[in-house]
Parts: sequence; structure tokens; C-alpha cells
Amino acid sequence: MSPTADRVVRRWSTGRASTRAYALTIRHERLYRLLSRVVWGSDVRSFHDGIAALAAVPAGSSVLDVPCGGGVAFRGLDPGVPVRYVAADASPFMLDRARAEAARRGLKDIEYVETGVVDMPFEDGAFDLCVSFHGLHCFTDPAAALREMARVLRPGGELRGTAVVNDGHALSRLVIAHFRRSEEFGRPMRADDVRRWLAVAGFTEPALDRQGAYLAFSARR
Repeated sequence: MSPTADRVVRRWSTGRASTRAYALTIRHERLYRLLSRVVWGSDVRSFHDGIAALAAVPAGSSVLDVPCGGGVAFRGLDPGVPVRYVAADASPFMLDRARAEAARRGLKDIEYVETGVVDMPFEDGAFDLCVSFHGLHCFTDPAAALREMARVLRPGGELRGTAVVNDGHALSRLVIAHFRRSEEFGRPMRADDVRRWLAVAGFTEPALDRQGAYLAFSARR
């Protein structure tokens, strides 16, 4: 992991005020949608739709959630459908919150792995689905992150994610600049960058939906 990446991970690992505020806000759908409309120019409906779609994952599937953050995607899981669900994050603070969220929801079979997104400790083609909600903009090398996600997906497997990009209005760009200065965001990027990185990583059937500074994307391995 690069020195810059180390600093980003430490920022999300300390439980600082901004990290706690994010972890709290994102759990409340209406509040998060309202704030996102102001800051990112989007109501982030695609984020909540993506979480809800996890309920339709077929039994027996293998799912990687990276970075899992505080386990916000757990709300989409159907406890009655047996799947292998791996929650991976480089931040011990976020993994602790994810464990607490799983316990609150009665989810007992989630695997937790502390790892960065590059050189993850999973075999090639280990997963049917990879979800990466609100993660890509936190990585110092998002192109490398997408290549690693492609590696751990089986042929035909799917990637779904959301990210903040530099295509929005002036306020969103100011907020992104602030988070970069505080080392909570990684490399700045645009939607066109994500499309190009997906192709280079070997993904096909890309679908990108940008509203303001908020991007939802999916692709096939």
C-alpha cells in the first residue's frame, strides 16, 4: 500500500468526527438523500436501489462488498437466502461498525476481511457479484481497484457500484477538494475516467448513470 493510501486508511480508521458523521447520516435514507441533493446534485436513489437489489441475489451466490464501510448494504440482504457474503474494508473502525450492524439485523453468516482493495486475499473468479458503494472515490488508485475487482469476479460476474465524481456543480467540487485535502478522498475522477478504467480492467456491458456529481455504474466481467 502506498504512503498516500496509508494516510487515507488511517483517516477512515480513527473514528474522527467526519467519519462518524458519515456513518450516522448514511443510515438514514431520507436525510442522506436530502443532503446528497444539496451537495452532490442527486437524490442518490440509485444507491438505495442498488442495496435493495441485493435481496434478489440467487441462493448459493458469492458476494464481495468492498469497501463495506459500516455495513450499510446489509439492509438489502434477505436472511432467508443462503449466500456467501464477504464484507471487506481497510478500516478496522468501519469493520467494527459493520459487525455491529450485522448483529443489529440478526445477520450471522457474514465474513469480515480487513484488506485494501488492491491485492485482495481472494482467489481469481471467487465471486459472482462485487458491490462497491461509495468506495471508488476513496481509493488512491481507482483504476487498479477496478482491475482487482475484475480479477476476483468469475467470467460473467457483475460489478455494481456508486461513486462521487468531479462532473457536478461548484459546491460539489469544493466539497471534493475539501475531502481530498483532509485525505478522506483519493484521486479525483470523472465519469469518463470510470468508463475507461472499466474497459481496461476487462469489464463489458458498462452502464453508467450520472446525476450531478453522483455516479452509479455496473458492468460484466
